[in-house]
Amino acid sequence: HITAISGNPARNVAFYTDVLGLRLVKKTVNFDDPGTYHLYYGDGQGSPGSILTFFPWAGAKPGQRGAGEASGTSFAIPPAAVSFWLDRLAARHVPHEMPVQRFGETIITFRDPDGMTLELVAQATGAASLDWSNGDIPEQHAIRGFAGITLWSPLPDVTGAVLSVMGYAEGATEGQTTRWTTGQGGLASTIDVRDASGVTRHHSGAGTVHHVAFRAADDAAQAAMVSALKLRGLQVTEQVDRNYFRSVYFREPGGTLFEIATDDPGFAVDEPLQTLGKKLMLPDWLEPRREAIEAALPSLTHGG
Repeated sequence: HITAISGNPARNVAFYTDVLGLRLVKKTVNFDDPGTYHLYYGDGQGSPGSILTFFPWAGAKPGQRGAGEASGTSFAIPPAAVSFWLDRLAARHVPHEMPVQRFGETIITFRDPDGMTLELVAQATGAASLDWSNGDIPEQHAIRGFAGITLWSPLPDVTGAVLSVMGYAEGATEGQTTRWTTGQGGLASTIDVRDASGVTRHHSGAGTVHHVAFRAADDAAQAAMVSALKLRGLQVTEQVDRNYFRSVYFREPGGTLFEIATDDPGFAVDEPLQTLGKKLMLPDWLEPRREAIEAALPSLTHGG
């Protein structure tokens, strides 16, 4: 998954569910700051490789692009959907650019209400159904999940070496950007590393990515990845239980915060799949504070 920072939470929900047609699969709070939502969007099943999450802080100052940033969060769409999305973005007055070609793929760059850079990538692979509809996006045009993300690294070779430990192999280079891939094709199989040497360091804020998470099937797979990273001299945190997955964190030398999250137990661990995202879900240790937490959280509907 990819986790980012936004401003107004109601505006965030409206954009990602209404405009982009993603499912709000989990409505909970930032476990480290329970006065703030943690919102998860994805496909109908909440599948790994489809989840974009946000910490929304109303009034948050905008972030600033630069070195050490993960930017250009890319969603995969079917190739035949390019015209549909150009029309939709224009009709919804979403700032966007005309399609360009990169690594042989057609890409539409656009921005969410907080200025976060997003991309729609036409991919023949990763054609699995979103298994979800917001009611006005035809299934054949719907976002499928992630295509990938771009890391702005002042140390691109070192960042690439870390990605190799994570199972990625170096691929083609276009201009200042090198593509790293799992070699498996399909959704969320690529990471682009842009050479940002000499670029001013980015500042975190609304419209920026907080961290990028990689999948581990279970605790054993996660532990193996941690061991490999430590052999490279990287400092990795102890495991943290995030209720829907168990995580470890480390900052790669280029500056991006990485997470390794287990696939299990998944988003249906505390509510039925059919009603994901309908109710505010809290971990057991926060449940006694539910009344106060709900009273402090802002509405997620405009005018509500």
